[in-house]
Amino acid sequence: MIFKNKSINDLRLSNKLIITYVLLTVIPMAILGFIVYSQFSKSIERQVGEYVPQLLSQANQNIENEIRKLEDLPELIYSSGEVMEVLRDHRVQNKSSLLRGKYIVQNYLSSIYLTSNNSNILGAFLISNQRLFASTRTSYQGFGFDDGSFPYANDTIQVGNMDLLLSNQINLTFKDNPSYILLVKQITDFDNREHLGTLYLAVNVSFFEKVLEDLNSKDNNEMWLMDKQGKIFYHTNAGKIGKTMEEINEFPFLNGSFRTNVNGQQTLISLAEGKEFSWILGHSIPKKNLTEQTDIVRNVTVVIFIIMACITTVISILLAWTVTRPIKQLSHIMKDVETGDFNVEIPIHSGDEVGILAKSFRSMLFKIRELIQKNYLREIRQKNAELYALQSQINPHFMYNTLETIGMAVEEGEQEQSVHMIALLGRMMRFSISNKDSLVLISSEVQHIRDYLSIQKFRFEDRLSFHIHEDINSIKYYTPKFVMQPIIENAIKYGLEKRKEIVIEIEVVEEITPDGKAVILFIIRDNGPGMEENTLLRIKDLLVSDPMKSRDSGFGIINVHARIAMMFGEEYGLQLKSKVEKGTEVFLRIPKTIEPKIE
Repeated sequence: MIFKNKSINDLRLSNKLIITYVLLTVIPMAILGFIVYSQFSKSIERQVGEYVPQLLSQANQNIENEIRKLEDLPELIYSSGEVMEVLRDHRVQNKSSLLRGKYIVQNYLSSIYLTSNNSNILGAFLISNQRLFASTRTSYQGFGFDDGSFPYANDTIQVGNMDLLLSNQINLTFKDNPSYILLVKQITDFDNREHLGTLYLAVNVSFFEKVLEDLNSKDNNEMWLMDKQGKIFYHTNAGKIGKTMEEINEFPFLNGSFRTNVNGQQTLISLAEGKEFSWILGHSIPKKNLTEQTDIVRNVTVVIFIIMACITTVISILLAWTVTRPIKQLSHIMKDVETGDFNVEIPIHSGDEVGILAKSFRSMLFKIRELIQKNYLREIRQKNAELYALQSQINPHFMYNTLETIGMAVEEGEQEQSVHMIALLGRMMRFSISNKDSLVLISSEVQHIRDYLSIQKFRFEDRLSFHIHEDINSIKYYTPKFVMQPIIENAIKYGLEKRKEIVIEIEVVEEITPDGKAVILFIIRDNGPGMEENTLLRIKDLLVSDPMKSRDSGFGIINVHARIAMMFGEEYGLQLKSKVEKGTEVFLRIPKTIEPKIE
């Protein structure tokens, strides 16, 4: 089979054999197991999703029946003539009359609402004409009012013909802090058509828990009652009572079951709307709880599968190793040759295809060693000749300009300056011819440039100024000769054509590249006319082309870049930044070199 995908084609033979085994055995078995488990899990989820809403609907009916019983309790107030007489009496009464009325009402509240038949009622509170009548099973705090107005604003839940208040909407607390809800009913004198007061019944939420206990058998299950706006007035997690379930607007429906993501895990949510009261009963269970038994079987199956896969994989690896060991050994030898070691020994253990390949490779190495021996010295000599040819092309530029400057000084009779310029020229000539090495000290190169600029300063006087800053140990590191002079010659030539004054700044600093290498950076700036975008792009294209092809493109910066690239590699060399009327910056990068010769 021919592998068209290069990444697969380049794999080792042993890896291909192992991959083939995995593709033909392990993966199909794993996919089959996953499909069976997924289908079984979906079946369980579907059955639970159909069954739970039915239970919720029945639980809803039971809760509504119990609420109906509570809903009739406030009507019992009207059956007591004495209580109604106390509530209708709005006259200013003495203390004795007030205590007598309070005793009558509170005794009646106890006898009607705090009986054993109403064990879920924690207390009954009746507010009438700035009077509070209270009867509770345990002590309480925080229920005090000055009049009969509601102790809440407008955030109530309608349950039948009563309002429902949550415990977090009011300051009322009972001993041992049981969770409760308040059912609120207005007491009206229908004969006189006047409001007599407000009755509050505090009902323990255990009332809901008893009805829902069959559905809430799992630890991770949650059940809640909320209105259609999502406000929760009962929850198995007491901390969520009074909060609003914002997700209700995203639920696909309010009767039935659906799966969603809750806190990062898949959860099955079932909902059932009340038939008589406008609320929703909700139930949620993490999907993993539905498939606990299935997961146990799955985990055992996975362990057995992994063990069998490991055993068969080890067998396949041993077989692959037996077949591919000679090939791997030959591959390692080839890698050594790739790094430049041509003196390796190639063992031949068989006469099969691998043995024939090893014989051919041994013969190839023998021929390569012969060719290297013949051509090595010739290539080295050719490279040195090319480097010195490039260097010699640069020399005539500064020689011509320097002699022209001295000639002008002599003609003008400036003897002292002429002598000084001749001395500078002599030092520059010694620098040019005295050192035949490829590299010179940076201090010598900088001194040569300082001499050159000093001579040019004599020539152009105030039209030329320069500054040289060194931030390295220049007597320790080396650089190729004449790397800066061609650049400075160009700066002076083109700068003075369009500028009355040209300023040249030279910096020699150390730089750390992104890959952590330490390099020497020469920065040459001028305030000349700069370059147009097309000219700058053309020069950059020449810089990235083959350095040896740049000799016919003009000397100067192209040859400087070519010399550096040939000596140190393409990661070093010259870079340009220039803007019209803003000047030009030239960056020369070379490695930190402390040896005077290049190997």
